[in-house]
Amino acid sequence: MTVTNYLANLIIPQNLCIALLVVGLVLGLFRLRKTGAAVAAAGIIWVAAWSLPVTSLWLGGSLEARYPHVAAAELPTADAIVVLGGNTANGRANWFLPYDKDTAIVRVDTALNLYRAGRAPKIVLSGGALEGDVSEARGMAHVLKQQGVPDTALLLENASRTTYENATQTEEELKEHGVKQVLLVTSALHMPRAMAAFAKQGIPAIPASTPPQIVLPADGSVSPWMPHMRTLEASRSIIKEYAGLLVYWLRGWV
Repeated sequence: MTVTNYLANLIIPQNLCIALLVVGLVLGLFRLRKTGAAVAAAGIIWVAAWSLPVTSLWLGGSLEARYPHVAAAELPTADAIVVLGGNTANGRANWFLPYDKDTAIVRVDTALNLYRAGRAPKIVLSGGALEGDVSEARGMAHVLKQQGVPDTALLLENASRTTYENATQTEEELKEHGVKQVLLVTSALHMPRAMAAFAKQGIPAIPASTPPQIVLPADGSVSPWMPHMRTLEASRSIIKEYAGLLVYWLRGWV
């Protein structure tokens, strides 16, 4: 487990709440009752805050807003489209609603729209195997070929496991094929870290975010101020991005 993932797992609301409750209990047993109560209260406040949709809308929405989704036809042309692996199998169109495979937001869909709009003649797929033997790049290539994208238009980078490796490994692939400017495809939430990592490698990238996912349903079924179970589930991804940005900055990767 990487430092980024360890940190993100530690501060997941439920995990941190349990950890702080245990610490508070131990402090109480050592007669540090006020300190223990404060620590336990901090854990409860943390999980309560992340159960409110307004927290996701504020913290996650601010990341999504940095590189908003733009229709394929409105983006400039480039030498290639780079698609980053990560949650390529599914992704709720709206984080506050149940998963629906018919409306799921998949990064290769955005890449396909860009390719069909003539934004670039090549698609670079970046992502190693997180589980099993099939890399994310190969999985995305299979989907694109089923949609009519010729094998000659696809370049695969099968080794990367992190956003930093996406950038470093893709740089080698781009240099080998003489690609100078790319359209970078990833989720709007992940785009700030991805753009920073690619900029660090000196890769001129134009953001091509997938549609935003952290938005209140139009039917008014979710109140921003009422606790919501799916908000807790979604908080992991938001926390991971902030933790990732911090770790990458500390390591000089962005």
